[in-house]
Amino acid sequence: MSYIGDKRFLGIIVNIIVSIFTFYLVTFLIHKEFSLLALSSIISTRILFSFLLFDDYKLSWSKASTKTGLMKIILALISFIVYTPILYYFYHISFNLLFIDLIFYTFIINILVYVYKYYHSVGKNKKTKNLVIYGAGKAGLQLQREFLSSEYKLICFIDDDEILHHRSIDGISIYSKEKYNDYFEKEKFDLIVIAMPSASQEQIKTIYESMQDKFDKIKILPSMNNILKKEEFSKQLKDIGVEDLLARKPKDLDKNAIQNFIKDKIVLITGAGGSIGSEIARQCKVYGAKQLILLDHSEFNLYSILEELRDKNVVPIMQSVRDLKTLEKTFEKYNPEIVIHAAAYKHVPLVEHNILEGITNNIIGTKNCIDLSIQYGVEKFVLISTDKAVRPTNVMGTTKRICELYAQNVEAKNTEIIAVRFGNVLGSSGSVIPKFKSQIEAGKNITVTHPDITRYFMLIPEACELVLQAASIGKGGEIFILDMGEPIKIVDLAKKMIELSGRNEIQIEFCGLRIGEKLYEELLINDSDTKTQYESITVASSTKFDINELNKKIEELLICEDKIVKLKEIVPEFDHKLNS
Repeated sequence: MSYIGDKRFLGIIVNIIVSIFTFYLVTFLIHKEFSLLALSSIISTRILFSFLLFDDYKLSWSKASTKTGLMKIILALISFIVYTPILYYFYHISFNLLFIDLIFYTFIINILVYVYKYYHSVGKNKKTKNLVIYGAGKAGLQLQREFLSSEYKLICFIDDDEILHHRSIDGISIYSKEKYNDYFEKEKFDLIVIAMPSASQEQIKTIYESMQDKFDKIKILPSMNNILKKEEFSKQLKDIGVEDLLARKPKDLDKNAIQNFIKDKIVLITGAGGSIGSEIARQCKVYGAKQLILLDHSEFNLYSILEELRDKNVVPIMQSVRDLKTLEKTFEKYNPEIVIHAAAYKHVPLVEHNILEGITNNIIGTKNCIDLSIQYGVEKFVLISTDKAVRPTNVMGTTKRICELYAQNVEAKNTEIIAVRFGNVLGSSGSVIPKFKSQIEAGKNITVTHPDITRYFMLIPEACELVLQAASIGKGGEIFILDMGEPIKIVDLAKKMIELSGRNEIQIEFCGLRIGEKLYEELLINDSDTKTQYESITVASSTKFDINELNKKIEELLICEDKIVKLKEIVPEFDHKLNS
C-alpha cells in the first residue's frame, strides 16, 4: 500500500526529519563527528518499532491526548533500548549521546503533535462561545479534552475542593464558587457544565441556584448509574431538569448486598416493560442475574426493553398476570428463584373508571403470582406497592392495600414474600412531569389540580436499587418503606419546570382534584415502624388478616354488584373521594 498523499505517510516523514535534526543537533553540541550509518540505524529502528510493530502511524495528531504523548515516549524508549547496544558495539557511540538524542527527539516530536492539534482545532472550530466546567475531577478533565475541538472556549474550572483552588490545569485556572462570582460578577457566559456525576441532589440544587443567572445554558453530566462509559461525555450532557433538582438520592445504597441477592439467580419480572419493571430489569442485568424472564402483556413495552438489553439470557414472555394457566406454564418452564412483581394498573382516574379491570389486574394478578411462587418454590417474592395503599381514597390504592394484606398473611411455606412501598418516581409514565413537559413544549399553561397538593418523589434508578436492597434483607412478611425525603408541592414543581424552560409566559391553572385523588400521600398507616440497618429503609407494622376470610372476600368482590362497598369491607380505612 502506498502512503504518498496520506497523512500517515507525512507522519513518517516528520519523524524522520525530527530524528535527523536531533542527531545533528546533539553531535554538533558535543563536538562529535556525524555518523550516517548511526543515524540510519536510529531512524530505521524507530520506524520499525514505532510504525510497523506498534501502529504509531495510526495515532491521530489532531485528536492527541496525554495518552498519545506517553505512547510516543514509550515507543521511542523501546527503539532506544534496541539500537543503543548495537551502535555502542559497532560505532562506539556513547550512551550519553544517544540518551540526549532520545530526550531531544521525544520533546520535539510531542511539541509538534500538540502544536498541530492546537492549530487544527483552532482552524476547524472558531471559539465563538464561552464555557465553564464545574468540577475539576476526572469527568471535568475528560470534558475539557472533548471540548477542545468545539466552538466553546473554556474560561475556567470551578471546584468545591479547597486543595485545588488557585491551581490550574493546562493553564486554565480553578476557582472556588465564591472566587468565580467575584472575578466574573458582571459577565454572563454561554454554558456551564456540571461535571460531577457523584454529586448529591443538594449539591446540584445549590450549584444551579448560584449559577442560573450567570449562564444562558446549564447542562449536567448524568449520575454514575446512567453514564455510558463507551460514549464521549460531551455527547451525554443534558439540560438540567427538575429531576436533577428534586430527586432524593439515598446515601446508604449497599451495592454489595444487591449483588449478593441477584447474582447468578433466575429472576422473573412482571410488568417488565413499565417504568419500574424495565429499570429493575436493567439493574438485575448489571448485578449479574443468571437469566431474566421479562413478562408483560404490552407488546410494545416488552419489545422496547428487549431491544435495549439485547442479551441471550433475557427471555421475553408476552402474558397477562390475570391468566393463571399460561402464567403457570412460565413458572413450570423457567423455575425462577426470585419474582419481582411490578405489573399493576397505577393510574388513579383510569382505574376509577375501570374498577373491575383494576381489581382483576392488581388483586387477582398479584394473587396468581404469589400462589405460583409458593407452589413452585420461589426463594423470594417482591411485591412493588405504593404510598397510595396507605389510608386509600381511591380504588387503585385500595387494590394495592389488599395485595399487601395477601402478601403478609398467605401461607408462604419456603417462599419469603415481601412488599416494598414507595411514592412517585420522577419521569415515570404516570408521573406529572411528562405531562407538564408536553404542556410547556406546546406553549400551554400548566394544569395543577390543587395549590396545596403534595407528593413524594424519587428517581427511578435509585428507587429500584432500594427495592432490590430491601428485598435482599427481607425474611418474609415485611412491608418495607423507602425514605422518599420530604413531600414536594406539585405547584412548586410546576414553577420550577417553567423556570427551567425559560418560558416565563406560561401560567399555572388549578383544575380541581380528580376522582379518588387526595391532597397528600402517606407511607405509614401508623408510626409503629421498625428501623433496618439502612437509614433509607424501614418496616411497617404487620396487619393480621385471616387468609381464608380474605380469599372469600376477594371471590365475593369479583361477583358483587357494588364493588366499592366490598372494597371498604376488606379495607375499612378506604375513604373513597369522589372529587370532580
